[in-house]
Amino acid sequence: MHHLSNLSPDFVWGVATAAYQIEGAVDVDGRSPSIWDTFGRVPGAIANGDTGDVACDHYHRWADDLGLIRELGVDAYRFSVAWPRVIPTGTGAVNAKGLAFYDRLVDELLAAGIRPFVTLYHWDLPQVLQDKGGWPARHTAEAFADYAAVVAAKLGDRVTDWTTVNEPLCVAWIGHLEGTMAPGLRDLPRAIDASHHVLLGHGLATQAIRSATTASTAPNVGIVLNPSPVDAATDRPEDLAAAIRADGHTNRWWLDPLYGRGYPADMVEAYRYEPPVLAGDLDTIAAPTDYLGVNYYFRAVVADDPSGPAPYAKQVEVPGRHTAMGWEVSPGGLARILTRIAADYGTERIYVTEQGSAWQDTVEPDGSIEDKDRIDYLERHLEAIDAAAAEGVPLAGYFVWSLLDNLEWAYGYDKRFGLVRVDYATQQRTMKASGHRYAQIIREYRASQG
Repeated sequence: MHHLSNLSPDFVWGVATAAYQIEGAVDVDGRSPSIWDTFGRVPGAIANGDTGDVACDHYHRWADDLGLIRELGVDAYRFSVAWPRVIPTGTGAVNAKGLAFYDRLVDELLAAGIRPFVTLYHWDLPQVLQDKGGWPARHTAEAFADYAAVVAAKLGDRVTDWTTVNEPLCVAWIGHLEGTMAPGLRDLPRAIDASHHVLLGHGLATQAIRSATTASTAPNVGIVLNPSPVDAATDRPEDLAAAIRADGHTNRWWLDPLYGRGYPADMVEAYRYEPPVLAGDLDTIAAPTDYLGVNYYFRAVVADDPSGPAPYAKQVEVPGRHTAMGWEVSPGGLARILTRIAADYGTERIYVTEQGSAWQDTVEPDGSIEDKDRIDYLERHLEAIDAAAAEGVPLAGYFVWSLLDNLEWAYGYDKRFGLVRVDYATQQRTMKASGHRYAQIIREYRASQG
């Protein structure tokens, strides 16, 4: 891998996780069920009948996991707070025990010299709020802002880095339109209502965090999207039009309102449905943020699919290398989407907040995991980031997904993204070769900075 010469001297190196994927302890210390606990009980919803009941048992083993984060030598750890732990009834009474878990985690991270990046919503909506309408209901956006204020008031004297919502596309489109994520609905109007309220919740939570934090430095608040560059499968006019719709659905529907342009008119027309915008909503959604988080896993190659669900475009298989998820390895797509966002939206600070790959890891007789595919993937995507930085993209940091093998949502436990292997039978953790390589890349980068 060539020297990463274009990254800023204060570039942040990190790893990322999410609460439901690692914590387990779903009924411990007052936590209430989330929509993922409910979804996991639906036969066939999650591969192998897996659930997050135990996951990586991080709720009990967090101190060991902090040791692994230290061993990697990263600057920062991105994790999410579980809303059902903090406010089990969705709104109202705060559960002190639930909040105490994150309070202690933050203290120990800071004591270890690791910067906490806190995500407030990584998909684990309290089921009680789903029962009252979930994200299609405006009430949920307001409840989210109240929850954000509670967490920011507790942690905001020490935490300066905040993400409101992780991947609203997955919340709205995959959860409410495709139905393969919680809450498992397939309803375009409700998905569009959800998309608006998730963005509104982001805007309201951004205000709440800024009001509630008391740290000596102003909070660094942003949202995390999962954009993809979109290519047409052929140069047929129908496929070219499908690619524009897919780009609207995947990218512009989220970026345009966040950057003050409102919802893209061509998509409102394609959906034949108006989002439930009230006076002032678009200003709230477009409130200035301090950064944009970009999660990147694949590019989209699409063909026209008039009979399919919105955006009436289907992903097409392409030749080349694919991960265990079936996703094309496309580092160039990362550079493309980063340069496009910076150019089109004038984003002043971008973190790559998730980036990683699942492979069929082999445990050697001596217990080691020589995951060369993951190392190659990591190095090639870091080169793409360096190339984007050379083009002037204001990149501030990079977070590997993920610290640990974990529950890969509806794909269950057999899809492993970790730099650290988890033996789910024993909960034993083993640093993979990719973890050692990432630590080395970070050390070499720091040495090059003098």
